[in-house]
Amino acid sequence: MKKYYVYIILTRTNTLISKLIHMIKDDEYTHASITFDQELNQMYSFGRRTTYNPFIGRFRSEEFHKGVYGFCKTLPGVVIEVEVTLEQYEKAKEMLEHFITHSDQYKYNYMGLVNGLLDKPLHNENRFLCSEFVYHLLKESGIVDLNMPRSLVRPQNLLDLEGKITYQGDLKAISPKTNNEGYPKSNRRRRLALLSALLFG
Repeated sequence: MKKYYVYIILTRTNTLISKLIHMIKDDEYTHASITFDQELNQMYSFGRRTTYNPFIGRFRSEEFHKGVYGFCKTLPGVVIEVEVTLEQYEKAKEMLEHFITHSDQYKYNYMGLVNGLLDKPLHNENRFLCSEFVYHLLKESGIVDLNMPRSLVRPQNLLDLEGKITYQGDLKAISPKTNNEGYPKSNRRRRLALLSALLFG
């Protein structure tokens, strides 16, 4: 019988926001993504719209050597494989396709980030934090219920999922860079983008 899986990827970058969350919450991981691809070639989450502008966040696809990830020499992380039923798998994929098709309707939950650090839930139907989005897909498809407000779910909480850790360590090591598309072409743009990446998550 065929088995179905979703993959949860938890990471911690070297940005200021990531370091702030790590300091305040003592969390090992500060960002969460989801994919149905075992090879992790394309993941989905909420984050900055472009590499160079930390002030506008939205739903987006991610790759280990592009965007903010591209400025991390190493990328501490963990990959969790969660076995699901066919019904759960199809529901979660359907929800993800909705986000992909209607991505312009969704934005990053900046106020939720601030309130979350203070343990105050702040729900907004069309705004999500990275871990809030991942949990939303998992909960609404019937995969898991952590019995807490979705805006308070942090990447660290997703370690409690009943799944198999298939990798833990430097995620750059399992995804070798094959091109330079994740890096700005000019030295000036590279410096600006690096400063931006360090200051904001």
